[in-house]
Amino acid sequence: MRRRGAQRIRGVDQPRADVMASSLFAGFRSNLIPNRRALAKSNQKNHGLAGQRDRVSDTLREAPRMSRRFLFRLLAAMAVAMVPSVSMPTSAPQNAEVYIIWPPDGAVISGGKFWIRMGLRNMGVCPKGIESAKCGHHHLLIDADLPPLDKEIPSDKNHLHFGAGETDARIELPPGKHTLQLLLGDAKHVPFDPPLYSKKITITVK
Repeated sequence: MRRRGAQRIRGVDQPRADVMASSLFAGFRSNLIPNRRALAKSNQKNHGLAGQRDRVSDTLREAPRMSRRFLFRLLAAMAVAMVPSVSMPTSAPQNAEVYIIWPPDGAVISGGKFWIRMGLRNMGVCPKGIESAKCGHHHLLIDADLPPLDKEIPSDKNHLHFGAGETDARIELPPGKHTLQLLLGDAKHVPFDPPLYSKKITITVK
């Protein structure tokens, strides 16, 4: 009887006790593992938030420095943009001469359309874009005074550019008196130094 009682634990058979112990351990383990996982996720989340906070803090610390760099670049770009574009004139031979071959000064032209022939001595005529002190291209000033001789020659109805290297051209003017004058330009349409321009002539169109 004692031996049989020794196999009982507080009135519970040993097999049932083993089963109950295993069940309790399994329940404890099942509760423990999710808790560990939840804790790990919480730690990861906290670490993630901490990392984000660190990155935000670094960005905020870098912002003034980035702003200063951006402001400096912006001011530098504005300063460059505000500097006026200055083209240095090309030197010309001292004995070079520009002149109008036809029409002659005082000519009377009927019909409005006529050919103008442009002459150049001791230099060559070349298209625009060719940088050389030995050649340039013609510009015809119609009813206009000489433009600033240190800047690009304007391009409009009173300032005709012959950038292809033409030495003659057919033009049309309305009836009345008109003035014509040639001005030689370099590769960038800037007058040479010294400037090369013809005598201004007057014609009458009928």
